[in-house]
Amino acid sequence: MSRCVALLCAPWRSTGGSGSLLTCFRRRRDWLALRTVTRDARKTWQDWHRLGKKANIVLMGSPGCGKTTVGQALASQLGIPAVDVDDDHLEPYWGMAVSNKLKELGDKQFLEEEGNALLNLEVEGSILSLTGSNPLHVKAMSKVTRSGVVVFLDVAKDSIMNRLNVMKIDRIVGQRSGASMSDILEYRQDFYQTWYDIRIICEEDETQESIAKKVAAAVDQFTHDEGFISSRGGADDIPRAYVSFLDVVLKGLAPDGGLYLRGSGRPRFTPGELKRLLDLDFRERSLRVLERWIHPLDLRPQEIRSFLYKSYKRNLFASPEVAPIRKLINNHYILELFHGPTASFKDASLQLMPRFFTKAMQTCADVSKYLIVVATSGDTGGAVLDGFSRHAAADARVGVMVLYPRHGISKIQHHQMATMDGPNIKVVGVDSDFDYCQSIIKQVFNDEELADWMKQELDCRLSAANSINWGRLLPQVLYHVSAYLEMARMGQISFGQPVDLCVPTGNFGNILSAYYAKEMGIPVRRLICASNANHALTDFIKNGVYTLAGQSVQRTASPSIDILQSSNLERLIFHLAGEDSKTVRKFYSTLQREGVAAAPAQVWEAVQEHFLAGYATEEDCEAITQSTFKATGYMMDPHTAVGRSVACAVGDSSIPTVISGTAHYAKFVDKILPYFHSSGQDFNSLSVVELMEKAAELSRQPGLHPYLEAMVNKPIVHDDYLPANYEDITKAIAEFAAQL
Repeated sequence: MSRCVALLCAPWRSTGGSGSLLTCFRRRRDWLALRTVTRDARKTWQDWHRLGKKANIVLMGSPGCGKTTVGQALASQLGIPAVDVDDDHLEPYWGMAVSNKLKELGDKQFLEEEGNALLNLEVEGSILSLTGSNPLHVKAMSKVTRSGVVVFLDVAKDSIMNRLNVMKIDRIVGQRSGASMSDILEYRQDFYQTWYDIRIICEEDETQESIAKKVAAAVDQFTHDEGFISSRGGADDIPRAYVSFLDVVLKGLAPDGGLYLRGSGRPRFTPGELKRLLDLDFRERSLRVLERWIHPLDLRPQEIRSFLYKSYKRNLFASPEVAPIRKLINNHYILELFHGPTASFKDASLQLMPRFFTKAMQTCADVSKYLIVVATSGDTGGAVLDGFSRHAAADARVGVMVLYPRHGISKIQHHQMATMDGPNIKVVGVDSDFDYCQSIIKQVFNDEELADWMKQELDCRLSAANSINWGRLLPQVLYHVSAYLEMARMGQISFGQPVDLCVPTGNFGNILSAYYAKEMGIPVRRLICASNANHALTDFIKNGVYTLAGQSVQRTASPSIDILQSSNLERLIFHLAGEDSKTVRKFYSTLQREGVAAAPAQVWEAVQEHFLAGYATEEDCEAITQSTFKATGYMMDPHTAVGRSVACAVGDSSIPTVISGTAHYAKFVDKILPYFHSSGQDFNSLSVVELMEKAAELSRQPGLHPYLEAMVNKPIVHDDYLPANYEDITKAIAEFAAQL
């Protein structure tokens, strides 16, 4: 007998006490018998292409979710047969009504017989509407899953309960056990979550015809997915091969020097679908977002769920909400993105991205080792080192090398990176600025001679974990989506009310992810790009001209955005140019040749539609930090202060404005202390321990970060420095790769 059948038919208790089946099952979230089920449910692209026109569209969901009616509507739309397991197979197969068979056999034997009957059903090229209990039979569902694409009709439990009360159905397994219908439905969700390829979020009171259209569109997207493309279009004379999500996570940068983007457009939620996400936590919201971005044959939803639950655990993020919202004053809210292990917003993506990367290595790698080379302006480096050491430490084939501007980061940022220990990590200071470090990495990735040598001699390839890597950028969309939903759930805004999102911006990754959230359907009025003294981006947004010639990076109190050349701007230009790679190539060749490039009119007009921009001087940053602290008792780090200063200057006070709190203030306490002391004391001479003590004295809002407190007493283990010389840097990369 199926283990899942045996589990279901164990004694039920209706209220979920300490000994109930439901409570026991939840307690072991790895799902006991279902752990092996996921392996049985896996399909590959080769499996799908072999099925061809024989593939079924399998509809799955709770009793009363509308599988039969949706199946009929879908069959009519697509012109293919519809088969309802209850009416078209079980009743003829048994020669009696399903309800009578359930009465005759009882729950336990019925589930086994129902599964055996499903095993004897041979259907091709059809819409197959399952029973509500079919997914509880592992062997039968393994067969069904391999016959086509499984679509989960995700209907709210309250809606199901209302429908069942009206329908007065008496053939649901478990009804006679004394369990409540609510418990039965909730228990089954774990089984539905195990088998699906596509989730259809059904809106409140949505018609079956509308749901059928959603299914048809989702299956069409599933079937005709374009994979990923380069922003620069690749070589015109070479046919484009399919590039999967896991491929781009491994590669980082496209072979033509462009950035990877999803080839089949950007997914979108309807307002009704977003409403269904209101009562979910961060991880469950994130799952539903990522399901729309990642093809299930690249990475199954069940694996994404596992990655999310492991990456956003309570012991990794100091806040249970992962990225909580804090109301300030004047309609301003802080999205606190600094509760992760390194107290930076980068943790939100770099606790998840290493899991994508190790999965990609297992699936796509043509070498035995990978070396991730990262340029950091301060925060990315620590987050990459922490994320990969935590989530890829078991895989000794992955190394991480971080390059940072030797004199361009805070003392605590440096200490955080320099104290991270591990056999496969290396931290190197470079005698230049971040723009140089980033340009060197792009040059390294485009060095075919180096790549060939590393592959042949070391069986190693290079990859990136900066936001040029799509696997790093995509998780940042999650907190922008969740932030809006959390504000609506808490009543801080009404659902559907527009907000502004203000993002301190350097490499344009964080604000680009906010743009994607807007494109997905989050009601965002404007995206506010906040720069410091390095305001090439602000100038571009205001006048449409990107100027690098004659400019040099200015060191500020907000070093993580001390950047002039913003890599992710390339992705935005690609989108706003109508995904025309020729426009991108022309823009960047002009920029490289002349140091200045003007956006085409189409691009600049679209920029004006979506973005506002401004910059904050050092004096502005100091003033807004002081005034905010005086009014609220809340201490902002300098980057967040840049954001709030710009939001005050260019935003609309009548619009709720969410400012990305990109780092905990204690990481930059050496920059903040002079704002509150007029004695002229040299705080640069303080040790890291002394700085953290000063941070604790400075403010209680937000509370001192526990991971930063623990870090200050660790010894320095990385003290390597290199000149700003390509040969020296590539030699160091090669030597480190040889040690992996």
